[in-house]
Amino acid sequence: MSNHESMRVEIADGIADVCLVGPGKGNAMGPAFFRELPEIFTSLDRDEVVRAVVLRGNGGVFSYGLDLKAMAGNLMPLLAPGNLAAERARLLDLIGDLQRGFDAVERCRKPVIAAVAGPCIGGGVDLVAACDIRIASRDARFSVREAKVAIVADMGSLQRLPRIIGHGHTRELAFTGKDIDAARALRIGLVNDVYENEDELLAAARTLAREIADNPAVVVQGVKQVLAFGEGRSVADAERFVAVWNAAFLASADLAEAMQAFMEKRPPKYR
Repeated sequence: MSNHESMRVEIADGIADVCLVGPGKGNAMGPAFFRELPEIFTSLDRDEVVRAVVLRGNGGVFSYGLDLKAMAGNLMPLLAPGNLAAERARLLDLIGDLQRGFDAVERCRKPVIAAVAGPCIGGGVDLVAACDIRIASRDARFSVREAKVAIVADMGSLQRLPRIIGHGHTRELAFTGKDIDAARALRIGLVNDVYENEDELLAAARTLAREIADNPAVVVQGVKQVLAFGEGRSVADAERFVAVWNAAFLASADLAEAMQAFMEKRPPKYR
């Protein structure tokens, strides 16, 4: 178990459980969150024991998003009237620093499953959009809330959501800042499945993580990297990339074990 202020991390049997814990109300995202998120996911990316990650919130809430009160000390001096180039350059750098954590989630070679119960607002949507798979409980609700607080969302949701739910749904959510429930999130493809309550949600997330973790780690990570490379590229370029990937990594002890297990009609044991 890790010792962090904003997240609790537990690793068991190849699965990392990352739980948002605040300290802001509703697991809001303050200075500790933005400091620790890139550290945690860079560490999980490099940890050879970890094969899949479940990301969730504490207390029946995923996240209320940006902790405006806690972040005011960092933001307000840079937003003062009359600020010119120096302050605006520092604000640009600050936004880039805040984006690093969400980027680290997306770049993590291990598949990340977001299990969303309760509110997932603003930065919460930015965070789940950076994950590979999203599932929710029936009480989940989602909001790209930034327009309602006079901010253009800048932590990745406007860039990632169109790939997940399409431009029309993204624009509706971002222009209005409205809430949508789990049923609509399922219809538009924001989540893969909806479960009756948080207990069923977390059980499903852990079962899915187990299915992923039981496959050869090098193959699962290869699939994720090949999919990421192919976004925005031609089929020919993406096929060439996967050909090079397999030329480099197809030969493995896991492949030999898969073939041997098939011939012996037994479950494979990947290492």
